[in-house]
Amino acid sequence: MENFNMSKTTTFYALGLSYKKADATIRGKFSLDANAQSALLVQAKAEGIKSLIVTSTCNRTEIYGFANHPYELIKLLCENSNGSVEEFREVAYIYKNQEAVNHMFRVGTGLDSQILGDFEIISQIKIAFNQSKSQDLVNTYLDRLVNSVIQASKKIKTDTEISSGATSVSFASVQYIIRNVENIGDKNILLFGTGKIGRNTCENLVKHTKNGHITLVNRTKNKAEKIAGKLNVIVKDYVNLQEEIQQTDVLVVATGAKNPTIDKAVLNLKKPLLILDLSIPRNVNPDVEQIDGVTLIHLDYLSQITDDTLERRKYHIPAAEAIIEDIKLEFNTWMNGRKYAPTIHALKAKLNDIVAGELAFQRKKISNFDQEQADLISARIIQKITSHFASHLKDENTSVDESIEFIEKVFQIGQSASKNTPSEIEEKYKINLS
Repeated sequence: MENFNMSKTTTFYALGLSYKKADATIRGKFSLDANAQSALLVQAKAEGIKSLIVTSTCNRTEIYGFANHPYELIKLLCENSNGSVEEFREVAYIYKNQEAVNHMFRVGTGLDSQILGDFEIISQIKIAFNQSKSQDLVNTYLDRLVNSVIQASKKIKTDTEISSGATSVSFASVQYIIRNVENIGDKNILLFGTGKIGRNTCENLVKHTKNGHITLVNRTKNKAEKIAGKLNVIVKDYVNLQEEIQQTDVLVVATGAKNPTIDKAVLNLKKPLLILDLSIPRNVNPDVEQIDGVTLIHLDYLSQITDDTLERRKYHIPAAEAIIEDIKLEFNTWMNGRKYAPTIHALKAKLNDIVAGELAFQRKKISNFDQEQADLISARIIQKITSHFASHLKDENTSVDESIEFIEKVFQIGQSASKNTPSEIEEKYKINLS
């Protein structure tokens, strides 16, 4: 059984950056594509990290995992992205133990999403979880936590209306187009990139604009053709991108490229062009705005668009939070049981040793010593004593870590020396762990 007495071993951290403090440019520096995430997991394992998952979306990049000090995880993030420790320190957050658990629940249930109730992040957490599990980087604690968050997400989606109505970045982009482009049904719309956001945007464009002039371009043409077959839109070759842009009125960019794919040099315009960049990192160079008639809108702006749907969702936050608290209580009860079980086991062993020594002493002094009766009585007393301690540790008002430490100190069991957090690292990187 794994001992999760985290105050004496490693600490569980949730750290990263999100749309709340980091703009799209900074988020882009810390974004991790599939290859970078795989490399991070391999490096983590090589450096002795036992359990972690890493997620990277357009709105956030996060690591959830166990470490002696958060810098071990920060180092992994910075060495596998284009971000630096100094930049991380400016915009990042670090949570530990229960605060880290609370954070994962809010993120995974859409309460911390840029658009309230957007459940895309839970899919990302599931993918990250499966990737780490395939690398044997998920311990029992993280396994139970992730599955508890998934359970909470499902229940909130089923039992509340916090995700009701069509509201997402892709839907917000289509709303913006409809509101700001006259006669949208007659305009040429070009969608470049067919990842998840690209697919969702294309579906919303077809559904809400009734436009028959939607064209898809993707570096891998067959991916675009699969989407086009379902939605009855046009597909053009990637080599014709520049030519297609010249004919379009609205360009939606949703690629996963690390560097801008659209810039001033690519555009040779003969009419106004609205560009929506739904990519992280940004895939449209800001220099395009130097061209007369070009309007550039990024997803951070689109995410700020609120409507009646979002306002209605806010009424369901208390119900969602109540569900989280119920499932979190179940998780914490399980976790505390995992924490104190080794201590109770060690306590019982210690009491048995004390009894064995005392009975051996009494056996020599008492001529008609009844060993069977003495063993029966001793076992019952030991069971009652350990049950009292277990009941105390199960009480929700008990500070489990402090009680475990007290029991181990009094009975001289589990004496594993606790190491202080390396203050020199904390001072060097100015990381606030309070």
